Amino acid sequence: MVLDAQIYVMNWKKKLYNINKMVYLIVALLVFISGCKDYKVEETSRVESLPYFNEATFTPHWLTPGSQEEKEFHVIPDFTLVNQLGDTISNKTFENKIYITDFFFTTCPGICPKMTENMNKLQKEFKADSTILLLSHSVTPEHDSVPVLLKYAKEKEIIDNKWHLVTGDRKQIYDLGRNHYFVEEDLGVEKDEEDFLHTENFLLIDKNRHIRGIYNGLNRTSIKQLIVDINTLKSETNF
Repeated sequence: MVLDAQIYVMNWKKKLYNINKMVYLIVALLVFISGCKDYKVEETSRVESLPYFNEATFTPHWLTPGSQEEKEFHVIPDFTLVNQLGDTISNKTFENKIYITDFFFTTCPGICPKMTENMNKLQKEFKADSTILLLSHSVTPEHDSVPVLLKYAKEKEIIDNKWHLVTGDRKQIYDLGRNHYFVEEDLGVEKDEEDFLHTENFLLIDKNRHIRGIYNGLNRTSIKQLIVDINTLKSETNF
């Protein structure tokens, strides 16, 4: 009788162990599925509307698209530059367009190749979308002439009229970068066009020339978020 009782208890312990193991596996599976679901939401819908930015600290301002406050908010000023085809590129080129912009130079051995690679990813992602354009300003316009930019564009498989590489007046380019796009991170440091402009930042600009995001052009995760934010921006009711 004692032996039978011991066997009975051992069998029940074994059954309980198997039940507990099954419960653990089910719980773990549910947690995994839930985690995947949450991650998907974060990747595709971080926010319903993007913030607006108007100065170098990039403090977000949450405005209502189409409101009077939005209309009076900081915008990228008028500009006139020349692209790799020798065509005049101005703010009118980007009317009713979303665009991503950065600052580079063709002989850059450091961060620029990676930035160009990531801009190429954006070009590929939105290749068929005529509402999305790319704009890269040369910070060495005295070297990056139209022929130089065209050669660079061909080497990097840049699509003309989708991605504009621009050269022009150095003072205008540096003023745009520092005082209107706020691409540099040296807050409080006074600079002029004689001080070299070098930054890895990408800026997201909406159809009304408002800054809607800043991203590290070297960071894969940041580029993924930029793609998500472009789609969010496209879905805004004012677009």
